[in-house]
Amino acid sequence: MRVNFNPALWIPPRTIQSYNPLSNDPWIYAGCVKPIATRDLAHILSLTRQVWERARGKRIFLTGATGFFGAWLLESLAYCDRELELGTSATVLCRNPGAAEARMPHLAGETSIRFVAGDVRNFSFPDQNYDFVIHAAAASSGAEAAQPLNLLTTLVSGTERVLEFAKARNTETFLFVSSGAVYGPQPENLSHIPENYRGGPDWLDPNAAYAEGKRVAEQMCSFYACNSEIQFSIARCFAFVGPHLPLDQHFAIGNFIGDALAGRNISIRGDGTPMRSYLYAADLAIWVWTILLSENKSNAKPRVFNVGSGDAISIRDLATTVVDELNPSLKVEIAAKPAAGAPLQQYVPDVTEAETRLGLRQTIGLREAIKRTADWYS
Repeated sequence: MRVNFNPALWIPPRTIQSYNPLSNDPWIYAGCVKPIATRDLAHILSLTRQVWERARGKRIFLTGATGFFGAWLLESLAYCDRELELGTSATVLCRNPGAAEARMPHLAGETSIRFVAGDVRNFSFPDQNYDFVIHAAAASSGAEAAQPLNLLTTLVSGTERVLEFAKARNTETFLFVSSGAVYGPQPENLSHIPENYRGGPDWLDPNAAYAEGKRVAEQMCSFYACNSEIQFSIARCFAFVGPHLPLDQHFAIGNFIGDALAGRNISIRGDGTPMRSYLYAADLAIWVWTILLSENKSNAKPRVFNVGSGDAISIRDLATTVVDELNPSLKVEIAAKPAAGAPLQQYVPDVTEAETRLGLRQTIGLREAIKRTADWYS
């Protein structure tokens, strides 16, 4: 029996009027959260309908599927499974299944989704074989980043364990969710960074533990691709916006939306010149499911795709856009002036590979994405 969403149980973000985006108070998940809007789920289905046929009657194993990224994958999976009567089942590895089900009760009763307890580094293998594996587990919060050695070893050891599981359970397709951080600092003369860029982070910098962990994990996938029949794809994810994105952590667009909803002026500590791009989470889900379920003949070498928006915007203009869309009475306050001769900081993907090989496109613009995110929290 499906557990429906109960509005009486959801703790709305009414505390947003007083919350501090610089604090560590995880108010977003203080109680159970709302389901993703049906219009978003229907949009995902409309653009992935054909690829879902490959998942009909199949089993999927997921790690790292209880946060922002995972919530979109699980809700879209459940919706598409119901609408298309796929008979697809998903097993979701998480540290605390009870907490995950309490936070998203509308998923707890889905017959297509089962939460199991375990640490990604040493979990016990479920008995069944799994046709598909999505490995997205990665510690990325500010508190976790403050323990770089633990962050690095979790990424590496966790990936090794999931790869062993996939090989033992006769997995056909393995999708590793990586990050654009693997490229290191984006050169000033490169407006969009492609998959064949061979730069990298400073491996002696403790702050690069996340990026280095993802790079090593990618290499481990490459090793297994050479020595197994598993077909591998790597999704190098950039920046996103949408429901479930934390508004009180290290995500600029999340903080800006939180400020606008709280009626506060947006304060930028730097000069506002860094360039970023943002893909709406419904498009993220479309891209991820398409990469996983599309025909893959990569054989002994993983396919690699950047996942994100190619539409660059400065942090200053991003803040102005949020204000324009959500609360035009607010101001954008910028603490510093651009330094003469300072290199431009950029984090913008070249998504030509995903566009030409898989036909993927950004379908929801930034302004609409900001409004839909704010609507979900309001």
